[in-house]
Amino acid sequence: MIPAARLLAAIEILEEAEADPRPVDRVLEGYFRQRRYAGSKDRHAIRERVYGILRRRARIDWHLERTGVVERPTARLRVMADLVLTDELTGKAVQELFSGERHAPDALGEIENRAFSALKDKTLDGDDAMPASVRLETPEWVYRRLEPVLGDERAEALTAMGTEAPFDLRINPLHKADRESVREALAKQELVTEPTPYSPFGLRSRDRKPIDGLKLFKDGLIEVQDEGAQIAALLLGAAPGMQVADYCAGAGGKSLVMAGLMENKGRVLALDTSKGRLERCGVRTRRAGLHNVERHELAEGSDRRVKRLAGKFDRVMVDAPCSGTGTWRRNPDARWRYTEEDLAELTKLQAVILQRGARLVKPGGRLAYVTCSLLPEENEAIVDAFLAERGDEFRSLDIAEVWNETVVALGGGACPVDGACLRLTPHRHNTDGFFVQILERSADS
Repeated sequence: MIPAARLLAAIEILEEAEADPRPVDRVLEGYFRQRRYAGSKDRHAIRERVYGILRRRARIDWHLERTGVVERPTARLRVMADLVLTDELTGKAVQELFSGERHAPDALGEIENRAFSALKDKTLDGDDAMPASVRLETPEWVYRRLEPVLGDERAEALTAMGTEAPFDLRINPLHKADRESVREALAKQELVTEPTPYSPFGLRSRDRKPIDGLKLFKDGLIEVQDEGAQIAALLLGAAPGMQVADYCAGAGGKSLVMAGLMENKGRVLALDTSKGRLERCGVRTRRAGLHNVERHELAEGSDRRVKRLAGKFDRVMVDAPCSGTGTWRRNPDARWRYTEEDLAELTKLQAVILQRGARLVKPGGRLAYVTCSLLPEENEAIVDAFLAERGDEFRSLDIAEVWNETVVALGGGACPVDGACLRLTPHRHNTDGFFVQILERSADS
């Protein structure tokens, strides 16, 4: 593909992503599936442009709005502005790319040309007039709400959120494979990895490469999973013979960890409202050699089967749907998918889901409340409100003690935090942003 054709592809993908509720990586996957002619270098260049613009979107839009001629930034305008502000291309170079010839984007229109003229000699990071939230690529309402939890580290944390996430893999606990031998096997496939510092099953690479063609993957020995998600699953302490429920299991990433630790003894019940996600969970469990995972599609509202399971589970994972602020490194489009109004609805849902998950916990059992958000409204506030109502039944456990019982006991690194909850952040721990709090039900409740 010629450079102009790659730009046209980036524009088309950005337009589709704007209208599609799916994450941009799924949009990219579908786009390339329909265009097999795009080579690996083409796909890489297009992906880099799309993700780069999403990571620079706030600053690009700020510049476009300051031109005085743009009412609403479009994908074409963002790509054009990125060429000027990031690539520092001249007028002639931009006009050649936007020529309308040989699969190139159409020539710039009147408003686009006026915007281009206003952007000349501007720099991406702007001047002192650019608000801090824009410079840090963060919706202003999120920027405000992160101050109580991040304090003086807010800028550092949000800067880290704008970088690309490392490529984390997880070894299947069921196979008890030696991490060093897996590293050596991956190195022979030109994928260089290092052990993750916290998870005993994690490997990390600086290079992001497809692994679905590798024998290690096909045999169920490895999966792609952020180290933070691995830790969240390990902290629940699933063991052979237990009854475990994974509420909001999605495609089953954490279910696979827990089922592997259980050595196919006992049961993991993966619960989710999405049939599609549960089907993907089924594919992954079969590949991993796990036959102790059952899947159940949750009915909207009250679910009779779940009601019958009240008080039956030793361990319950509540991986609540959230704003995804902790995943911005790998999902930069998630920054702009939620509003303050959406947050208000999410927190109501999270409170309901925590209550429903808690019903499943047997006396003496444990529950993990997990989100991939850094916002306190979705984390401490939800658990605090739950404990205020049901503190006679449940108590919060010290996270360092739980970590030692679970992660360290399996050969992982030391707990990086103190207190009642775990908050992982990219700038401190090089993981996605995660919140985990472990609750235990009283044995006589």
